[in-house]
Amino acid sequence: MDLYQTLGIQRGASEAEIKKAYRSLAKQLHPDRNKDNPNAAKRFSEVTAAYDLLSDKDKRAQYDRGEIDEQGQPKMPFGAGFGGGGGPRPGAGGGFEGFEGGFPGGDTADLSDLFEGLFGGATGRRGGSGGFGGFRQRARPPQKGADIAYRLTVPFVEAATLRPQRITLADGKTIDLKLPNGVEDGTKIRLSGKGEQGPGGPGDAIVTIAIAPHPFYRREGNDIRLDLPVTLKEAVLGGKVKVPTADGPVMLTIPKGSSSGKVLRLKGRGFHDKSGKRGDQLVSLEVDLPAGDAELQEFAEKWSGGGNPRAALGV
Repeated sequence: MDLYQTLGIQRGASEAEIKKAYRSLAKQLHPDRNKDNPNAAKRFSEVTAAYDLLSDKDKRAQYDRGEIDEQGQPKMPFGAGFGGGGGPRPGAGGGFEGFEGGFPGGDTADLSDLFEGLFGGATGRRGGSGGFGGFRQRARPPQKGADIAYRLTVPFVEAATLRPQRITLADGKTIDLKLPNGVEDGTKIRLSGKGEQGPGGPGDAIVTIAIAPHPFYRREGNDIRLDLPVTLKEAVLGGKVKVPTADGPVMLTIPKGSSSGKVLRLKGRGFHDKSGKRGDQLVSLEVDLPAGDAELQEFAEKWSGGGNPRAALGV
């Protein structure tokens, strides 16, 4: 089926309309909500595959131009298997040089029966291999089943710590998926033999990872950013404070006289790169002043220190 029809949208649909249609269908058809309906699981796989292709601008353009099919595979142009489509060219000795390269996929066909019918059995065979004896049938290997596409949203902290993810396949089975080093938005994981069954065996499952946003962490490359509120007393006098990380809370030392914007580093608390080495967690201090604190207001009115922190700006 046409990918736009699969998602129930028009060909000129915007990216937002494509995403909206996919989310609506995925919510209805997700295997977790349709455990007794195998047709829903199959349909879920189809709409996910359609969304993965149409949400890729380059692949969508190729699909709209007819260069690739619904599975993202290049379409075979007409005549591509016949030496560029120019038809048979008689060569020396009356051969068929126009069939250089054989048929699509490199296979050849045995045409001797055809020519025997045309020429009353006179095929010019010599020892069973002359004339057109160069055309021999070579059987294609049995074709594997189709791949099935999945989209898996992984919590931010679990992606940073590479916690295994449980995923439900189209056949209703669940597996624990191991996240690879270097995982990021758009990472694709291939599960061999977990696709649709075919004459040559099952295809594969292709899982596309999406990392969910976090309420207070931000990812920068393989580092994790955190804005940490501290009291005026903690900033002025320094001390140890508890800080959240992807691996659990740790104690962080605040230097005396710290200002808002000062960045402290927690080594090895970020995401893994492809070699397995972890980035850091970068903690930006934010001095939090309480509103309406009479004691703090009285202190500030009497305090004559501080100088001019804007002097470096020329004012």
